[in-house]
Amino acid sequence: MKIEICNKTDIKTIVDGLNAYNLDKVAALSSVWTPLEFGVKNEKGDVIGGVLAGINYWNGLEIKILWVAKAYRNQALGTKLLNYLENEAKKRGASIAMVDTFDFQAEGFYVKHNYDVIGEIKDFPMGHRRIYFSKVL
Repeated sequence: MKIEICNKTDIKTIVDGLNAYNLDKVAALSSVWTPLEFGVKNEKGDVIGGVLAGINYWNGLEIKILWVAKAYRNQALGTKLLNYLENEAKKRGASIAMVDTFDFQAEGFYVKHNYDVIGEIKDFPMGHRRIYFSKVL
């Protein structure tokens, strides 16, 4: 045996293997990952914010990235994006949301939007925390 860098075929084999194992243990509520990816553009057509997320096999909304350009922060754009995302996810059957962030990013934002802290890693990066949240939708 030897450990090597993965190619696309290897990655697919690994993902498919884990998915098969998981689905053997807990039946899927959905047959595919449903991407929910939305951007916001200003009047010039520039992307000024967006959210990259999706719904998994068990109807969980996984938020990967929510970002707003610096010049547009503190104008409720993040709140509008999050509300839009949660509503779209609920329409598609999502029952819970999950996200992680750092204490220097959006900890207060998710707390303000009724996300519960479910865990954290201290000193990652050094002097900071990575925080994990969930919310029943």
